Amino acid sequence: MSRRCSCTSVENRPGPSVLRHLTSKITATGPITVAEYMREALTNPVSGYYVKNDMLGAHGDFITSPEISQMFGELIGIWCLSEWIAAGKPNTVQLVELGPGRGSLISDILRVFDQLRSVLRGAAVSVHLVEVSPKLSQIQAECLAAKHTCGGDEELVYRTGHTHTGLPIYWYRSVEDVPRGFSIFLAHEFFDALPIHKFQRTEKGWREVMIDIHPEEPDKLRFVLLPTPTLASTLASTTLIHEDEKRQHLELSPEGGVIVQKIAQRIAEDGGAALIADYGHDGTKTDTFRGFRGHKIHDVLEAPGTADLTADVDFSYVRRMAGEMVACVGPVTQRAFLKNMGIDARLQVLLRSCPDAPTREQLVHGYDMLTSSEKMGSRFQFFSLLAHGRLAQPRKEGEGPGPRGRGPAPLPVAGFSELSLQ
Repeated sequence: MSRRCSCTSVENRPGPSVLRHLTSKITATGPITVAEYMREALTNPVSGYYVKNDMLGAHGDFITSPEISQMFGELIGIWCLSEWIAAGKPNTVQLVELGPGRGSLISDILRVFDQLRSVLRGAAVSVHLVEVSPKLSQIQAECLAAKHTCGGDEELVYRTGHTHTGLPIYWYRSVEDVPRGFSIFLAHEFFDALPIHKFQRTEKGWREVMIDIHPEEPDKLRFVLLPTPTLASTLASTTLIHEDEKRQHLELSPEGGVIVQKIAQRIAEDGGAALIADYGHDGTKTDTFRGFRGHKIHDVLEAPGTADLTADVDFSYVRRMAGEMVACVGPVTQRAFLKNMGIDARLQVLLRSCPDAPTREQLVHGYDMLTSSEKMGSRFQFFSLLAHGRLAQPRKEGEGPGPRGRGPAPLPVAGFSELSLQ
């Protein structure tokens, strides 16, 4: 995401309490993993950054693509419909978004679905949002739902309602709580915020980079390299790291890998697709762990709980975690994806229908932010998980998942190849 960082006031900064909590834990049990540090700093139920703050939008901590231009969400909506059509137009479809932010992306997608009701032809559409932040789930509900109710803290579905167009909408804390069924999974700037482990290659094998208290400044933290294997480094060496790995330093998210596997299994068994859009690379980068606050790069170990922490998504790792369950497509740059989806044509349509100069200028600025190689166009990557049958041949309408005979060539995967307009 084009992270524009924190405007959090000094009065609301939870950093000192998070730091005290972490230093107490380290004093008692020794150095902690980077993953544990990120988990406490971002999602601590009392003082976590995502739990206490509304970090999105012009007055928050960063701005995401859906907030920059409506065209982004509209084209994602077209992609969802394209994959639904390629799957044979099943009678039910679940739109599942992981980490929906302020709800801007799914709002734009739902507008597209409403405008193309004739294409859906009565298919039962439902919306399922996976969100751990109470603050953000409230903002999402206010944006998306005509009415909504809250469940108990222990309930799997902790908020329910109906969208402004009458579709049922549900909130969950975990993707595994989402009901089974044909689903289009969306993860826009979700995986980059999941906790990572950092590993360094040594003469004795892979060792884990941990976080410890600075020996000379007890109110500060520092990175340390453990000389002996940890459970995570052993797991990484035997399972997560490819035997041909050439890099000396790696960042891996076991939690992200598990989520990818759960999504892949659901797509393989129930049908559907997943679209992941994030800061990322295809197994080329090493040290990408960073913090953002106040529109600037922020020291990741300073004032935990007051800044966004993120690491680029390694899509080669995502591909390995998906395994043989699904087919993987990408990554391609955001610029390539949006242009393949027809953003240039959509911009011209909007400009022709927009008479006032300020709005036209805003549309052009948003287009430039999203597609320029110097801005978000190259930093963001798009990646998709698809059922193997999706790339075999198109399904007949109403046909469920399962083996099929021979048929015509498969429909191209929108966004990942240039579509010719006949």
